[in-house]
Amino acid sequence: MSNASQSKEDIIVQTPLKPPFTRETALLKVKAAEDAWNSCDPERVALACTPDSQWRNRTEFFTGREAIKAFLRRKWAKELDYRLMKEMWCYTGNRISVRFEYEWRDADTGQWMRTHGNEHWEFDEEGLMRRRDMSANDYPIQESERRYR
Repeated sequence: MSNASQSKEDIIVQTPLKPPFTRETALLKVKAAEDAWNSCDPERVALACTPDSQWRNRTEFFTGREAIKAFLRRKWAKELDYRLMKEMWCYTGNRISVRFEYEWRDADTGQWMRTHGNEHWEFDEEGLMRRRDMSANDYPIQESERRYR
């Protein structure tokens, strides 16, 4: 089957997304991450990371897949109806930076929120995320203002 007749998901599965990244593989890596996060499946997201992956998420710092899964379970218990968009900002060698935007409904208040931020990723030689550094800001929106559904 030629690449022209394959879906983007098929290409992501068949293409080794390992450094050094090209523009095409970096874009595919970003798309794979976006899809994994939109699944709201902590196991799926954590499997894309090294066992000792180091994360900073806002003011939280933690290491390892188990800590990543615990963090994501807490996150998605609070951030309901989560929908995310990631856009590649730049890449080089074994690093990719993205900007992102996501919307969610607060489990405690029901308030819709939009979050804007940036992530910097570093990968090992097998293409697993070794480090993730994230900064973000949230603000309230009306449900009618949602961009992602």
